[in-house]
Amino acid sequence: MNDEQPSVKILILCTHNSARSQMAEALLRQIGGARFEVSSAGTEATRVHPLAVQAMANVDIDISGARSKHLDEFINDKFDYVITVCDAANESCPYFPGAPTRIHWSFKDPSLAEGTDEERLRAFSRVRDEIAMRLRTLVQVFE
Repeated sequence: MNDEQPSVKILILCTHNSARSQMAEALLRQIGGARFEVSSAGTEATRVHPLAVQAMANVDIDISGARSKHLDEFINDKFDYVITVCDAANESCPYFPGAPTRIHWSFKDPSLAEGTDEERLRAFSRVRDEIAMRLRTLVQVFE
């Protein structure tokens, strides 16, 4: 990375900040490196879903220490981009100072998956991989 390049500040929003936005935050840190300053939040903070933690651990990314954050923690921060990763968050996304570019990606909520633990984990892993693919494309834009 060129030290003279400013970092790109991104906020990733979802409803509960429990799975999709948490996975996206960690994945962007890994894929984008120091070029990106990334945070995630929810319109309703809850907890980080254990299956999200497990899905990320399966690709050697540890989010076990992450916490669910409410978007109010970031409402006065200036971001270059705000990415919503669920339809509900996109519809309720507030105005942010500095008019950041808004991006919306609609991913299925893996926490709604039914079945065995293994089947539910597969749903989380599938969404994780879909998010990673989108993020790789985003990072390429900044190269």
